[in-house]
Amino acid sequence: MEALSDFLITLPIGDFVATHDWVWPICETLHFFGMCVLLGTVGAVDLRVLGVAKGIPISLLDKFIPLGVIAFFVNMITGFIFIAGNPVGGPMEYLSNLSLQIKMVLVLIAGINLLVFYTTGIHRSLETVPAEGNAPGRAKAIAAVSLGAWIMVIVMGRFIMYNDTLLYALGL
Repeated sequence: MEALSDFLITLPIGDFVATHDWVWPICETLHFFGMCVLLGTVGAVDLRVLGVAKGIPISLLDKFIPLGVIAFFVNMITGFIFIAGNPVGGPMEYLSNLSLQIKMVLVLIAGINLLVFYTTGIHRSLETVPAEGNAPGRAKAIAAVSLGAWIMVIVMGRFIMYNDTLLYALGL
């Protein structure tokens, strides 16, 4: 962790963020909107797969997934700026934060879940589900994990600034 922190300190991002007061709030805003779009697109598909709003064909909602992918990359870039450009405690303040670490594990779980969804052919089984139709059980399991992981990513993201509260709640 320290080696990564030391590397991030060498990047010019920290100086840029520290000398431009507008960078942090703009990145916070972009990160918030990115998460809204990500959860809005992926969450809508996940909820439909789980049986909510059955009048909407799943294939129709799938068209919004590219927006979710763009939003994910916006969040990845702004998240990197938060860690590498932290003007107060440097990158180590974030890298050693249990809430951020849990958040990153959850993002990894969501990513592996997505990989399973596309590599096992589960996504193809949804192409034929009509409006009012039910998704297969495997697709519902993937959707439940996805929705749960992304919601918890948001929760853990909020806990980053309240990491002491999380540590206290966990007895650490």
